[in-house]
Amino acid sequence: MTVTSTKDISLMAHLMRRAGFGASRDELEAAAAKGYEATVEELLNPGDETYLNKDIVDRYYIDVDDMRASDAANAWWFYRMINTRSPLQEKMTMFWHGLFATAYEKIQNGRATSGQIEMFRRNCLGNFRTLLLELSRDPAMILWLDNNTNHKGAPNENWGRELLELFAMGVGNYTEDDVKNCARAFTGWTIANHVPRYPWGAYPMEFEYRPADHDDDEKTFLGRVGRFNGEDIIDIVVEHEATGRFVARKLYQFFVSDDPAPDAAIETLAAAYAQSGHDMRAVMRVLLNSDFFKQAQFAKVKSPAELVAGIIRLVGDYREPKPGLVEITWESKFMGQELLNPPTVEGWHTGKEWIDSGALVGRVNFASDQVGNVEQPGIQAIVRRLSAPGKPLSPQALVDGCLDLMGPLDVTADTHKALVVHASQGGVARCGTTKEKEQFARRVAEMLQLIVATREFQFA
Repeated sequence: MTVTSTKDISLMAHLMRRAGFGASRDELEAAAAKGYEATVEELLNPGDETYLNKDIVDRYYIDVDDMRASDAANAWWFYRMINTRSPLQEKMTMFWHGLFATAYEKIQNGRATSGQIEMFRRNCLGNFRTLLLELSRDPAMILWLDNNTNHKGAPNENWGRELLELFAMGVGNYTEDDVKNCARAFTGWTIANHVPRYPWGAYPMEFEYRPADHDDDEKTFLGRVGRFNGEDIIDIVVEHEATGRFVARKLYQFFVSDDPAPDAAIETLAAAYAQSGHDMRAVMRVLLNSDFFKQAQFAKVKSPAELVAGIIRLVGDYREPKPGLVEITWESKFMGQELLNPPTVEGWHTGKEWIDSGALVGRVNFASDQVGNVEQPGIQAIVRRLSAPGKPLSPQALVDGCLDLMGPLDVTADTHKALVVHASQGGVARCGTTKEKEQFARRVAEMLQLIVATREFQFA
């Protein structure tokens, strides 16, 4: 039997929170037995997805099959987050969605927005050049940034500007002339005409390149001169040294810490980007195995989607289709993050901006309602583990056991003291008679409700 230390479990829990949406104690122990680096390799290499049984999900949620509306597309994505065996794939998909923010509110086509998410999922751990090229051809992005109105002789700069400013390089690394010439290079990159088929919804949109609408004249871009097309622009962008640092900074902010990234971490990730030929799997391998990642436990505020998916995974709900999944996705929206519908092209403002008085109440109430249900399989598993020794638990042991199985979760001395004071009101927790077992389960659930109401629980 392999014995894992508390330190091993804590580090594995940190990895699974950041590279996924959390994991049960059984899952953490199994991963820790394999070893940290071996688990990272599993995360970096997603398996097949047939176990998700989308055909069965479609029978419960007819709208998911058609993906006409954002609620249906959101419900399918949350179902994947809850049940995925490839959590890093879903987390990277969420990362790219936040970086390349595209909103249903403007597109008004659930198939197009969900199709973009599928594109991110396919390419999330691949080559950055491929991802940018696919993004440039993505119908939702073309509509979102108006490249369908980018014509020879009448360029629209929206896509070209955001490609350089928000998606790949960052302000200060290009000129206004670069933006103009970038836009000219992407003229003719549009969507095919599509006939609405109402009342049944819209046909899927498709990319179309129109050579007659492309400005094929000479252009100067980032110091190079040529008759550039969009692919040429992407080749130049991905090779630029500013792009490696830009991608590194964004990855650090999403996966490591809400605090500014230190120069050493940025240079480490940017070097991996350059040396691997822009391979995101290689960059993420360096990030997840780095000391700066391992030492950044509880350094990020959970986003609403992370909190909702993580809580549902913790309690073990929605492991198979059943009514209420769409309403679960609304919880994230009420907390300030409606997936597929970011507020602006900049995406969401993250970190402590996720927390205000209204959002915090919603976060606590949602989590408390979920962990307070002793019928949930995940809560029953926690109760069984705490009662397994067969001896009464002191108030402090009850608190420590719940904190351990909820994370392990680190709390301040003041928070710990307050939890113990509350637990002391019920005395020793016993699990002997049937009545004592019921009372024990209720006390565990009540303690879990208090824990999810703490400041510390809001951090990943």
